[in-house]
Amino acid sequence: MLYAILCYHDEDFVGSWSKEQDAAVMQKLTVVQDRLAKQGRLGPVARLLPTTAATTLRKDDPPLVLDGPFAETKEQLLGFYIVDCKNLDEALDVARDLGDANPGGSYEIRPVGVLNPGRITT
Repeated sequence: MLYAILCYHDEDFVGSWSKEQDAAVMQKLTVVQDRLAKQGRLGPVARLLPTTAATTLRKDDPPLVLDGPFAETKEQLLGFYIVDCKNLDEALDVARDLGDANPGGSYEIRPVGVLNPGRITT
C-alpha cells in the first residue's frame, strides 16, 4: 500500500538554517531516501517552497484566490514522500527514520487512495 508521509515543521525555524545546516539535514535524508529507492519503495518526494510563495483557491461561489496558505498554523507543510509499505507500522518506521535524520516538526502518515503518477520530468 502506498502511504503519503507529509512533513510539517516551523517554516521560520527551518528557513533560519545556514546553507551548511540545511545541506547536512538533506544529506541525512538522502541516506534514508537512497535505502528506500534501492528497495523499490520510494515514490515521488517533494520539498515545497515557503508559504510566502503559496496561493490558495477557496472554493466559494465565486471562487476566491488568496495569497498564502489556507490556514495559519504553527507548523507548515514543507514537503512529502510517497512510500510503498506493507502496513501502517512499516510506514511509521519510515517516518521514524526520516525523523532521526531531520529532528523536530511532525509527520502525518496517510494511506494513498489514488495515485496518478503523471508524466512530468525534471
